[in-house]
Amino acid sequence: MQYVALGRTGLKVSRLCLGTMTFGDPCDEATSFAILDRAHDAGVTFIDTADAYPLGATGSLIGETERIIGRWLSGRRHDVVLATKCFHATGPLPFQRGASRRHIFESVHASLKRLNTDFIDLLVMHSYDEDTPIEETLRALDDLARAGKIMYYGCSNYTAPQLADALAVGHAHDLDGMVSLQPRYNLVYREPERDLLPICRRMNIAVTPYNPLAGGVLAGKYVSAAEDPQAQTRFGKPGVVGRIYRDRYWNQALFDRVEAIKQLAQQWGIALPTLAVAWTLAQPAVTSTIIGATRVEQMETTLAGLALQLDAEQLRALAAITSN
Repeated sequence: MQYVALGRTGLKVSRLCLGTMTFGDPCDEATSFAILDRAHDAGVTFIDTADAYPLGATGSLIGETERIIGRWLSGRRHDVVLATKCFHATGPLPFQRGASRRHIFESVHASLKRLNTDFIDLLVMHSYDEDTPIEETLRALDDLARAGKIMYYGCSNYTAPQLADALAVGHAHDLDGMVSLQPRYNLVYREPERDLLPICRRMNIAVTPYNPLAGGVLAGKYVSAAEDPQAQTRFGKPGVVGRIYRDRYWNQALFDRVEAIKQLAQQWGIALPTLAVAWTLAQPAVTSTIIGATRVEQMETTLAGLALQLDAEQLRALAAITSN
């Protein structure tokens, strides 16, 4: 395993980060523990979760992912760098969501209890809150950091203007400020390269991309958008989650592009998921790539992405398929 600084901080994180949004649904606790154990054995010391996980959770299932991780962490807490997120609804009331001071404080204290820990290494705002002044959000995060409840804070799913505004406001008020960005970024979704990643490189903001396999598309699972997605996949989930993933990736033009990438992977003798993860790690702005699984055996091809060094010719060949 390789370890690098989390942006401008002194904290070292593993180049691969374990994403956990499947823990609790569809992964039961035994499967979740097995995935955590395999990642830990491979030297993955960076774990990412969220207060609203598992993905698409409602009612009492909200927070189950953190509870599972909290039980696994017993006796291991100081061996990992732990990131969690807040923003999405954790209850039915209108103030039980968003990035207000009230919700951030309640979310963090609930996460600390579920995770069975005294502090969170990295608290990430899961999305931008249009209804809350960014200064209120940043001051709440800074106060939690000064109280020792969190060590650092960052954001996910911010646009370039939103990130730039957060950084400017933090600087203007002499706050610690955002240290990381968690964007959706992969071989078939390269939009962050336009403006987000240049900001991060210039300001030394850590980049921890999620969806490196594009929801399984870059695992080679799907070939025809005319077919209905299977119910047990995130594309087949009922409600908003399935709709979001279908809107992101479920189209024939994208599947055809993946098929061209798959042909290159086969030519080079590389498993497609390994290639997808290695590509993200080859991007200069990327600090640590978030990988996940629903079965422990899936970990092998994504973990292998760390050891794969793509050469300039391979990167050019991939760019010819994916950069337009």
